[in-house]
Amino acid sequence: MSVRVTIFEDNKKYRESLSILIDGSPGFSLAGAYEDGTNAVDKIKESQPDVILMDIEMPGVGGIDALVAIKKAYPKLNVLMQTVFEDDKVIFEAICSGASGYILKNTPPARILDAVMETYQGGAPMSPVIAKKVLQIIHLQKQQSLAIDKAFSLTPREKEILTHMVNGMSYKMIADRCGITFETVRTHINSIYEKLHVATMTEAVAKAIKQKIV
Repeated sequence: MSVRVTIFEDNKKYRESLSILIDGSPGFSLAGAYEDGTNAVDKIKESQPDVILMDIEMPGVGGIDALVAIKKAYPKLNVLMQTVFEDDKVIFEAICSGASGYILKNTPPARILDAVMETYQGGAPMSPVIAKKVLQIIHLQKQQSLAIDKAFSLTPREKEILTHMVNGMSYKMIADRCGITFETVRTHINSIYEKLHVATMTEAVAKAIKQKIV
C-alpha cells in the first residue's frame, strides 16, 4: 500500500517536479496536484490523500488559510508545509494552525520523501533551520512569560485564581474549585488587583488576556 500525497503548489514547474517525484517513487502515489488552496476541502474530498504537501505562499487562498480549512474538516489529516521563507511569524502561525511539519523547498528530493513518510507515520519533520527557528520562538515566549511573571509578581495561587476569573468563575465557584474559603478568595483577588494596578474583575480579566499573564 502506497502513501497517497496531494500537492498544493502554485509554481507549475516545481509542482510538476514534485508530482514526478511522488508518483515515481516506490511506496508513494500522487493523489492530486493543485495550483492554489481554493476550495481546498473539496479537493481533499476528491483526492483522498494520506498526506498533504502544502505550499505556504500561493495566490488567492494561501497555504495557512487552506490548512485551517482542511484541519477543520479533517482534523486527523497530516499536512506538511513547504516554503522558501524562514519567517518566524509564518512558521509559528503554521504550527499553531495544525501543521504536522515544516520543510524548506531547497530540501533534497530524498529528504522530501522521508519527510512525507515521517509525517504519514505521525512524526513532525522539520528542516534543521526551521527546527532552530521553532526553538528560538519557544525560548522567546518563555522569556516573555518569565518577564511578565516577574513584572506582576503573582504567586502561583494568584495566577490560578486569575485563570479562573478569565474563565468566568465567580468568587464562590473559585472557592469551591480551589478548596478555600470565600474570604480567602477575596483576599487573593484584592492582592491581584493591587499587583495588576486595576480596580475591578473586568479590568483584571482584560489585562490578563491582553498581557498574556495566564
